[in-house]
Amino acid sequence: MSSAELRFSDTRTVADFRTFTARARANDDGGMRVVAVGAVAAAYVRVLGPTVLGEPLPTVLGLRTMALEEEAHVDVTVSLGSVLDRLARMPSDAVVFPVPAVTVTGTWAGILPPRSGWTRAGEVPCDVLDRAAKDGIGEVARILPERPGAPLVSSTRAAVWGQPLDGVAGPVPAGAAFGAYSLGFLVPDGTATVHVNGRWSRVSTGRGHVLVRAAALL
Repeated sequence: MSSAELRFSDTRTVADFRTFTARARANDDGGMRVVAVGAVAAAYVRVLGPTVLGEPLPTVLGLRTMALEEEAHVDVTVSLGSVLDRLARMPSDAVVFPVPAVTVTGTWAGILPPRSGWTRAGEVPCDVLDRAAKDGIGEVARILPERPGAPLVSSTRAAVWGQPLDGVAGPVPAGAAFGAYSLGFLVPDGTATVHVNGRWSRVSTGRGHVLVRAAALL
């Protein structure tokens, strides 16, 4: 099999990948880092992150892992638009995804979280994350005027999404709740687990993972 193709395990996985990509693009019309090792493909996207130097906003990434029918070795960062375009061109019964040939750059994509060394810090009900995300979205909408300038948008995002989540073990900011909510990772009446590793924290459900890198201290 070509290194520029991924053969997913079934059409449901393709459909889930399409939904994940569309949700990610609604958050941040940027790139996706696709890493395939063996029979598993991992897709990383940015949900939130600093847009100006020194902005005290954590980097929030979404991660979806998908089973492959055939082993592959791929590590590229491509635009979300190109991924959606390729998915839209696939027949409804197709499972072979042609990885876009044109790559893009992104600072966040060069600093992915560690794959091992995580320590379990606890768990949190998905309902708590759902409420925190919706409260944060409402707070941002309340604070920002109709046509805000970049500095106000930056300070508001940092104030709302950078604050720690109440009642959640570990250094988990509200931005993690927004990531899990916006990417469709929350399970009704379900529970998410929380793990930490240095400056990174991870909130996981059966639908995906949200990874947060704490903002650098000035």
